[in-house]
Amino acid sequence: MRPQPLAACFALAFALTFGAAQADPQSATPAVAPAPVAAPAAPSSGNATTGRTLAYTCQGCHGITGYKNAYPSYRVPKIGGQSAQYLTQALTEYREGKRKHPTMQAQSMSFSQQDIADLSAYLSTLK
Repeated sequence: MRPQPLAACFALAFALTFGAAQADPQSATPAVAPAPVAAPAAPSSGNATTGRTLAYTCQGCHGITGYKNAYPSYRVPKIGGQSAQYLTQALTEYREGKRKHPTMQAQSMSFSQQDIADLSAYLSTLK
């Protein structure tokens, strides 16, 4: 079995912990036709407390002063204190493939839009 990225492991643990409480196969109701898909909701506001938990994986690279990647060699930016709007845009663009960085694309794929809003809310409060 291949080891999973850290973000995927956290996402799985989160889903197993909190998702199991929502789904009870024994009390399932008969299948009903799905409701029409609504227009995309407005961006949700972030919860900094939840974002703090999610930001744990970010600290491995972005929390180390002067950290540089081994390949390609470049400085990893500090993200604490950036504006929530910038952080939301950056993570969304990584997730959509508009920004190219394999590690950041993989990390952002594990986050929902609410997770991104929560992360941005928390990281923007740091100094």
